[in-house]
Amino acid sequence: MMPCDFRLPEAGSKVPVVVFSHGLKGFKDWGHFNLLAGALCRAGLAVLKFSFSHSGTTPDHPEDFVDLEAFGMNTFSKELDDLGIVLDWLHRDHDQRSRIDPEKIYLIGHSRGGGISILKAAEDPRVKKIVTWAAVSDFEPRVNPPDLESWREAGVSWTLNTRTGQNMPMYYSLREDFYANKNRLDIPAAAARIRVPFLIIHGTADTSVNFREAEKLKSCNPAAELLAIENADHTFGGKHPFTSDELPEHSKRLIMETAEYLL
Repeated sequence: MMPCDFRLPEAGSKVPVVVFSHGLKGFKDWGHFNLLAGALCRAGLAVLKFSFSHSGTTPDHPEDFVDLEAFGMNTFSKELDDLGIVLDWLHRDHDQRSRIDPEKIYLIGHSRGGGISILKAAEDPRVKKIVTWAAVSDFEPRVNPPDLESWREAGVSWTLNTRTGQNMPMYYSLREDFYANKNRLDIPAAAARIRVPFLIIHGTADTSVNFREAEKLKSCNPAAELLAIENADHTFGGKHPFTSDELPEHSKRLIMETAEYLL
């Protein structure tokens, strides 16, 4: 199951729809994501946020990693298919169908979700614009870590969630899935194929996904726009939990630039 929420502007019909994809160790309500979605909605965009089916959270525990087995069994293909299911739903007959414009479906993806969004934008003509926030530029290095042999032999590696203190499993099937579906999961090749408006936003002080990855995406698609936010970190000032009612300064710039690009 994929928990989701769908926000609509107070007024207007046939509004564009933004589908937001979170990154690794994230979920739809992480940190300041609700504030970011609210700001986009006030600007005039419908916003659908969801948690990937194998994020490790559950509908009963949407902000806790209580299903580590699901987290460990996640793959890039699963996430790409999850995003496709969300796009399918937007085109179905539902209560909000009259309020949205199914010809104006846009993607926003953060970190790993940015990579997934790039792949979907390249393969699905229903996507009309894409904005990435601190996106990864290539999955292949991430399935070839220095401890590859021990990962292969054990069938699992462990990644520490420094926020929760949990050691979270990543099964070797992640790598097997990547190479079994390499053509579909090749982010640089997908970025080069994107023909819709494409904005890459990245902080210059990102220590999780280096700014060079944004430059790589830009080199793959020279028509894309690259916006550097000076001194911004990987989450543009956000953290979890986020207790303030006001966005961090870097996130204010992030949301302003994103909304202007999409509207």
